[in-house]
Amino acid sequence: MMPDASAHIDIAASPQRVFELVSSLRGLSECAEEYSGGKWLGASGPSVGARFRGLNKRGWRRWPTTSTVTDCSASRFAFEVKSLGLAVSRWQYDIEPTAGGCRVTESTWDRRPAWYKPITVVATGVRDRAVANQANIESTLARLKQAAEG
Repeated sequence: MMPDASAHIDIAASPQRVFELVSSLRGLSECAEEYSGGKWLGASGPSVGARFRGLNKRGWRRWPTTSTVTDCSASRFAFEVKSLGLAVSRWQYDIEPTAGGCRVTESTWDRRPAWYKPITVVATGVRDRAVANQANIESTLARLKQAAEG
């Protein structure tokens, strides 16, 4: 299934450095557009099956999520997101080595049930999630590049 939003960027840093940033709750919060931080739930760090509570923000709006890591390797970090116990999205970072560092592709899939979408519009202020996520991904990747290369 094709992602609802996706973009890539070339980064002049090692794939390991980029993986460390996207798989760290703190590192990801410093780069991401809406995700503002979180804490591991019963885990000390990223691994397949590890869960974390995330806090997201957009303007004055705030909402919590619970995520489960599904992929945790040098080439991919991904997690499934739930809100109020409902699957809402999947986020994935694919990291491919290149001659000058690596190419990172960030993708997301909207998993919200149709009936839940109007509720999330009120909670997040986002009417068109695919358009917003595309812009968010582009901003996040630019910050990731800056952090990894800095």
